[in-house]
Amino acid sequence: MRPTRRELLQTTALLGVAGAAMAAGIGTGEAGTGPAPAAQGLTPPTVKRGDMLYRTLGRTGEQVSLVGLGGHHIGRPPDEAEGIGIIRHAIDHGITFMDNCWDYHDGGSELRMGKALRDGYRAKVFLMTKIDGRTREAAARQIDESLRRLQTDHVDLMQHHEIIRLEDPDRVFAPGGAQEAMLEARQAGKIRFIGFTGHKDPLVHLRMLETAQQHGFHFDAVQMPLNVMDGHFRSFEQQVVPVLVREQIGVLGMKSMGDGIILGSGVVSPIECLHYAMSLPTSVVITGMERTDRVDQALQAVRTFTPLAAQQMAALRARTETAAAGGRYELFKTSARFDGTARHPEWLG
Repeated sequence: MRPTRRELLQTTALLGVAGAAMAAGIGTGEAGTGPAPAAQGLTPPTVKRGDMLYRTLGRTGEQVSLVGLGGHHIGRPPDEAEGIGIIRHAIDHGITFMDNCWDYHDGGSELRMGKALRDGYRAKVFLMTKIDGRTREAAARQIDESLRRLQTDHVDLMQHHEIIRLEDPDRVFAPGGAQEAMLEARQAGKIRFIGFTGHKDPLVHLRMLETAQQHGFHFDAVQMPLNVMDGHFRSFEQQVVPVLVREQIGVLGMKSMGDGIILGSGVVSPIECLHYAMSLPTSVVITGMERTDRVDQALQAVRTFTPLAAQQMAALRARTETAAAGGRYELFKTSARFDGTARHPEWLG
């Protein structure tokens, strides 16, 4: 019998979660700490078709492309036709995982993707989007709005977005909370799988997992920042990934370059950033592709990818250690710059 999260995380209190993580052999995220053994060398089953690699998404059995197209970035090109062309260029070259969110560009990213997925393209992709609502009513409304914008009767994965506060898990799983709307939508065939995302602190992710366990629920996927600097500060790689691997929950990596901010450190290249995240137990590394050359960069990373050895991973972490101190290049952890729901609390309901 697999261990429960209660056995891994003895309490959902802040200090209790941290202590349980260390007791389970999960790293503390302090500068210079190496990865936990469970976080390295356990990449999901991988197959190659053409030039693309596909990995299994947790226990779902679904095969998804190793790189995924980021939903926020696809809303950035000022010309809608250009954005649609970028999406189709990615799909034509084997990228099947589509990321999106109800709030990206006030719904513009979903509208753009919905148009791109016409003409048979919807059947070629694994479509994911996210909702912000914390109440049953707000979440149900956002789910239906996302489906209309995406021009589909269902999405493959729907995620609770921006789980970044310690109280977010309580709101999601409370009576009348967003999880009720998720389960109703799944029962109605509007969504196939359920996950959550967040970028602030691994303790919040661990608390969300524990709260789900208390309610008898097992997430299908979890999305978080995974990059060359994460291991030195509030590390999702060290504290959350081992739990997901143990629980057979699909690992979705994001912010491998931190919207380009990590590249501003001058100590690592885009391909190195992508290869590092790909070498973790990630099913998908979601990356921004607001230009065709960014799609081609991601494709090049896949074509040239060989899982990095432990020594290579350690060398990249050592190279970034000074720059990573205090999370100064991971502003999604240390500032409100990436917190859409902080600027728009009304989205939460």
